[in-house]
Amino acid sequence: MNWRVGFSTRAEKFLDRNNLPREEVFELVRDVLKKFRGEGINIDIRKLKGKWEGFHRIRKGELRIIAGFDFNNLSVFIEVIDWRGG
Repeated sequence: MNWRVGFSTRAEKFLDRNNLPREEVFELVRDVLKKFRGEGINIDIRKLKGKWEGFHRIRKGELRIIAGFDFNNLSVFIEVIDWRGG
């Protein structure tokens, strides 16, 4: 199963501004997918409510990612990447 990962313009700009490699985000998404399959991966993920209903927050250190997972089409859309409190 190959998942497609898409980035919003806001997420792309954050990665470019902070010189963060996309591979780091791909690795986090890979870990989240393993967690969804029931593997014992230690990753902080939460389902969001309110205006972000349907999205999940992934947290690693000071980095926060808001992503939407489409399990029917095997795709992930990274909506927001930001530092904690941003």
